Parts: sequence; C-alpha cells; structure tokens
Amino acid sequence: MSKHKELTDEKIKYFKKRLQGLKEENEEKLESNKGTNPNDETQELADYDNHPGDIGTEQFEQQRDVGLNLVREDRLQDINDALERIENGTYGLSEKSGKPIPLERLEAQPEARNLVEEEK
Repeated sequence: MSKHKELTDEKIKYFKKRLQGLKEENEEKLESNKGTNPNDETQELADYDNHPGDIGTEQFEQQRDVGLNLVREDRLQDINDALERIENGTYGLSEKSGKPIPLERLEAQPEARNLVEEEK
C-alpha cells in the first residue's frame, strides 16, 4: 500500500485529535447510560396507577436507548480502528482497494474505512 499523498503530518494530527474527541464523546454517552436497568424503571411505573400507554412509552424509550447504545458501541469500535490505522500508517487508505480516501470523505466521516463506492 502506498501512502495517502494529501494526508500531511499536520492533517493526520488533526484527524487524530478529531477521532479522539469523538471517542471521548461516545464513551461518555455510553457511560451515562450504564447502570440503568430497564426493569427498574418499568417496576417503578408498575407501583403507580398509570395508564397502560405510559408503560408502553417507557418500554419504547428503553428499547430505543438500547439500540442507540449498540450504534454507539459500533461507532466507538470504528473510531478505535481508525486510530489504530493512524498508528499503523494506513489511515486514509481504503481497506478494500488500498486507494486513497478523499479528504472530503474523511472530513465528513473521519472513521471511514473505504471509498464510498466500495461500501455497497
């Protein structure tokens, strides 16, 4: 694999800093949702004389939060992988073809692994 010609050391430092910020942000969101047992809140609702719709809404919100956490965990893995590629000197190169990923794509999605057309 050749080196990405447009990725200067300065740009690599910039993307590394962005990725580290995204990593911290995702870790904080995951951490803030830890320790909340969905059954605790549902049980709390059961202790009151609530409308059945309230319990359904609460369960929906809990399921949504679980789904969001799964997405955050996946994104965190992608971010960690991108940071590893920076350390390995392969950041900004497609994992599939080895071709340089355009800087515009890296700006929009710094953890990008491949060219847009290779994602399909």
